[in-house]
Amino acid sequence: MPSIRYITTDVFSGVRFGGNQLAVIPDASGIPEELLLPICREFNYSETTFLYPPEHPGHTRRVRIFTPGGEVPFAGHPTVGTAVVLAATGAIPLNDGETRIVLEEQVGPVPVVIRSVHAGGGWAQLSAAKLPEIGPPVPSRSMLAKMLGLGTDDVLATSERPQAVSCGLPFLIVPLASVAALSRARVNVERWEETLANAWASMIWVYAADTEGGDRHYRARMFAPGISVPEDPATGSAAVTFAGYLAARARTRTGTLAWTIDQGVEMGRPSRLEIEADKADGAITALRVGGEAVLVSEGVMTL
Repeated sequence: MPSIRYITTDVFSGVRFGGNQLAVIPDASGIPEELLLPICREFNYSETTFLYPPEHPGHTRRVRIFTPGGEVPFAGHPTVGTAVVLAATGAIPLNDGETRIVLEEQVGPVPVVIRSVHAGGGWAQLSAAKLPEIGPPVPSRSMLAKMLGLGTDDVLATSERPQAVSCGLPFLIVPLASVAALSRARVNVERWEETLANAWASMIWVYAADTEGGDRHYRARMFAPGISVPEDPATGSAAVTFAGYLAARARTRTGTLAWTIDQGVEMGRPSRLEIEADKADGAITALRVGGEAVLVSEGVMTL
């Protein structure tokens, strides 16, 4: 009876049972296409990655990423987690200090830097394949507040205001007035269907400044009912998009900006994401997100 090997990892966490769960299929070459989504749903994680030989000889692997709702062209925690799994299991050669690889995703080639590798995990950072794209106008503050179960005053309308942005995967970024408001947020699915289900950016990234962690630290949550992810404990694709959102509003015209984000706190799976943005003469030139990942389990699934 045919079977496949899998490895699971917790991403954007230095300890097991935190961060965002990911299942990695190191060799998916023999899996029938029609089984990819059922396998992802069997794990029931927010994402599963399926690895294939690269199409370009200078790249490391071709990676397909599935959520329980279907395939996506790019995602952050699957990219970081896949890179750490390849490094920690000895599947790729490593250099002293740091190792640079390229993963082929539907969005395009995604460069990844791997550091601090050990048998139980490591640290990796991806560079966004696409710079920020600004989407169409978004619903009003009052509509967004009602959808999130909040008051209108809980949604900011300063230079930090709701905006749809994509670095390969569109998110509606919604700034909130406080961590308390962030913790109260709940998506009303009926209002979401009326407001965002068919929007350019239907996934919601809500955030608030968290000064307890410093003046460049944030708390965030991500809701994606449209892809069967009610809430995600760590979302690298949203975090790197958020880096572009913040960089566009920063006064710094040239240099590297860095921030940290805690996500997944309300879910009991705390995650730490490290984001960076490079700017030159006021223009954003590069965006990155990185963090730790730890290996959790390894096994065989019978097909």
